[in-house]
Amino acid sequence: MIIMSNSRLSLAKRAFSTRRVPQGQLRFLANGDLQPKAGDLVLAKVTQVGRLERVELVTGRKAALYVGDEVILAYGNRYAPDAYEAEVPSDLGPCQLAAAGGIAGKIINSNAVFGASDEPTQLQPIGLLVDSRQRPLNLRDFSLNAASPAERRAPVIAIAGASMNSGKTTTVAGIVRGLARQGLRVGAGKVTGTAAGNDLWKFFDAGACEAFDFTDAGMATSYLEAMNDVVRGTKLIVNELNARGCEVIVLELADGVNQRETRALIENPVMRDLVSTWVFAADSAGSVVHGMDVMQRAGIQVTAVSGLVTASPLAMREAAALVDAPFVALPGLESGELPLAWIAPNRHPTSVAV
Repeated sequence: MIIMSNSRLSLAKRAFSTRRVPQGQLRFLANGDLQPKAGDLVLAKVTQVGRLERVELVTGRKAALYVGDEVILAYGNRYAPDAYEAEVPSDLGPCQLAAAGGIAGKIINSNAVFGASDEPTQLQPIGLLVDSRQRPLNLRDFSLNAASPAERRAPVIAIAGASMNSGKTTTVAGIVRGLARQGLRVGAGKVTGTAAGNDLWKFFDAGACEAFDFTDAGMATSYLEAMNDVVRGTKLIVNELNARGCEVIVLELADGVNQRETRALIENPVMRDLVSTWVFAADSAGSVVHGMDVMQRAGIQVTAVSGLVTASPLAMREAAALVDAPFVALPGLESGELPLAWIAPNRHPTSVAV
């Protein structure tokens, strides 16, 4: 076991994915014939800077990477059709930076849009960060506490989508913005996906008083996690937001309805108990039709459709002729009146603060 010096630790670029682990825990390093698991923390050296030229620090700042940098990351699997598919490697051999939020993994597939000049950033793991008993530090050990459900449950609005980049996060932010403008304490959560601060910062910027994601529930990513853990993480986030006095909760499910964990979560009866209102974000008329069919077969009534499709009047008109659901563009969400009606139909909107 190697003792980490304070100077070495201070020079290492520590990624957003590891933010819940107290700095004082980062003292010991173990290497050799070890098999990492998803969520284990690793100290690695950058051996080649590729497409991901920056890593997001625990502060949210995007730090430029240089060959020779030491970085503290979390091992994880990644599902990103627009970028990479990656899995946790079986040893501490060379691997790649699979996500800028701080995910180390073995990239097994890349989107063809990345050319030969867009090679992944290469890493050489130095060792796993461990405790004094040489047990790997894992994000699971630093997750939110399993708080008991609050007596008063806030209504939950959940946003599922057709795919990556279909407008889910923007839809969540729009709903948060609108409800916060009505004077409500709004909590936001992202319950599946890959560690990154961008979405949380966007939720806070829109007016969320509290925001958490699956990393707060002990997962570097939700991809290939056991469904029991994904459901447990979702309940942890909702319970924590309730415990902190949020009057309404807005949740984002990452990726699209065909993605493994997202599809299973939509079909899970726990979600039907947690969620009072569902919104679907789509990027085209075709994706609206397919997504609505998936949601309906899961027994879910979609309250509204939003997302990128609403940016095009023509696409929206085409989609509206194919499904029975109202379409709401971003200004309608940010006004607050429609989201307020979804959660409190008998409450009259207050004057909008300026």
